[in-house]
Amino acid sequence: MGSFSIWHWLVVLLVILLLFGTGKVSTLMGDFAKGIKAFKKNLAEDDEPSLQAERDRPASITGPAGEATKEREGSAARQG
Repeated sequence: MGSFSIWHWLVVLLVILLLFGTGKVSTLMGDFAKGIKAFKKNLAEDDEPSLQAERDRPASITGPAGEATKEREGSAARQG
């Protein structure tokens, strides 16, 4: 009596299909799947800008501190 058997779930499914029809249930499940796909796509897009920003940085920022210092000293010597 504590849990429902497979027969109880089949009767519930049959009643839902009779009340709403198969067209509405399949449309509802299709909309649900589209929502999940859009959610996953947005999660993937959130990760891409941070990775792309790391790739697009100039070498003087991402390189060792010594290289960046040498570049600044060289440009200062050319200007002055």
